[in-house]
Amino acid sequence: MSEQTIALVTGANKGIGYEIAAGLGALGWRIGVGARDQQRRDTAVEKLRAAGTDAFGVPLDVADDASVAAAAELIADRAGGLDVLVNNAAITGGMPQTPTTVDPATVRVVVETNVIGVIRVTNAMLPLLRGSASPRIVNMSSSVGSLILQTTPGIDMGPIPVAYLASKTFLNAVTVQYAKELSDTNILINSGCPGFTATDLNGFQGVRTPRQGAAIAIHLATLPDDGPTGGFFDDGGTVPW
Repeated sequence: MSEQTIALVTGANKGIGYEIAAGLGALGWRIGVGARDQQRRDTAVEKLRAAGTDAFGVPLDVADDASVAAAAELIADRAGGLDVLVNNAAITGGMPQTPTTVDPATVRVVVETNVIGVIRVTNAMLPLLRGSASPRIVNMSSSVGSLILQTTPGIDMGPIPVAYLASKTFLNAVTVQYAKELSDTNILINSGCPGFTATDLNGFQGVRTPRQGAAIAIHLATLPDDGPTGGFFDDGGTVPW
């Protein structure tokens, strides 16, 4: 395996995902830019390369078994292995979206991408990650998935799409279960919250920039070997479950 650290970032063609790729690339890492849309993926790769990042495109639809399997093969062929996986790709399912009005099909689609997609990609990449000296997995979550914050009096999270909210709670539970299963390995896996970041997921209403939102992923991707695993973090520290 190459001495250069290899990372795959899903949903890396724009927003927080792109800034995660840029931030890790600035460390001298080689970055696989995972994205469905070829034009946006190619544009992101060109932009990263222009900034000095060693980047390559990875065609990747996290909701498609064949696409994910092909992505794992491509990374093995192009990079020889994988050190860091950042599961960033996500969708909201649109608004308005309340429990009493949401179409169950919308919930199914959101969970397919935000949770099952993470499981699909993670399991496909695990054989490569197991070959790394310091493998890291970062699942981009959200504080809206925190059951404690959802039920704490005085905390108003605003109108959150119920499918998206539930998918992040689900994702956090999956993160914990991976950490338990992988506890006898050197793989560290954590959930990270970017904060209320201006992206197309929220109509660019967030108060943080994508670069600020990417900071927690970069932190978790670069944890030391004795760092935490199975946790939920933002820039301020631990986020309650």
